[in-house]
Amino acid sequence: MKAAELRERTRQELEERLAELQEELFNLRFQMAAHSQLEDPHAIRRARREIARIHTLLREDDRGERALPNAES
Repeated sequence: MKAAELRERTRQELEERLAELQEELFNLRFQMAAHSQLEDPHAIRRARREIARIHTLLREDDRGERALPNAES
């Protein structure tokens, strides 16, 4: 997912996506360690990069550099 698409999400949505990606990355690494062939060998790289993008956006929000949208309830 592109950074521009991630910026449209609320902090809550980003944190949920981050948890999903971390679990996915764990599972991919577990498959690699079990010596099974991954269907998509680039999946680990994509997951790591999206995790980094989300961490960057959350940090920008914490520091006040760029505010994330508020949750509409």
